Amino acid sequence: MLLKDQVILITGAGGGLGGTAALALAKQGAHIILLDKSIPKMEKVYDAIVGQGGPEPVMYPFDLAGANEAQYFELAEVIDKQYGSLQGLLHSAVELSAYSPVCNIKTQEWGHSLNVNLNAPFLLTRVLLPVLQKSEHASVVFTSDSSARKAPAYSGAYGVAKIALEGFAKILAEELEAGQKIRVNTLVPGPVDSPLRKKVYPAEDKTRLPAMDSLDAVYVYLFSNDSLEISGQTIDAQTFTTR
Repeated sequence: MLLKDQVILITGAGGGLGGTAALALAKQGAHIILLDKSIPKMEKVYDAIVGQGGPEPVMYPFDLAGANEAQYFELAEVIDKQYGSLQGLLHSAVELSAYSPVCNIKTQEWGHSLNVNLNAPFLLTRVLLPVLQKSEHASVVFTSDSSARKAPAYSGAYGVAKIALEGFAKILAEELEAGQKIRVNTLVPGPVDSPLRKKVYPAEDKTRLPAMDSLDAVYVYLFSNDSLEISGQTIDAQTFTTR
């Protein structure tokens, strides 16, 4: 039970990698705050966590793209009052409908993608920093993409957001380094058999891809004491080995 009594908030927790992370971390004793706009999806993850004997999670319906700043602060206040501190924040929510040339991207689509993939991680991290700082140690993990640094054609707002997100994570890690309380890292899951992968690459042979729970060990590592000295790093899950 490497994460016993730790409180970890996960965005996009209603399924995909967010749901996978929630199950993996709860299995190690963490109290999970499930954050997602879909209540039915969160309920499935909630039932799965309880079914495996994990601590009862909390569901918090929240629309990352549509919420205003006041609602973000309200979320932080609720967590602060209920738990008093926060030991982990995993940004796993993602918005990507399809790869498309820039000339075909509508302004509204561009803005919506940047809101979910970049602006929401910034806002949520900012409002939760005071709650994270109340912990002896805390971990913030951003989820990126293996192609982010290559800036591939047709990746559009999603690609721009992931490039910026990796830069933001490094800036934040450096700013928080002196305090030695909050570590900040970026996780690159790589190709796995996830709902997003199926959506973006429908013709791909998914039987050749690792299952989502192949990421369990790296999620646990990033939020456990094993990674206390690790900050400002980009962790490639495909080459990750248990330290």
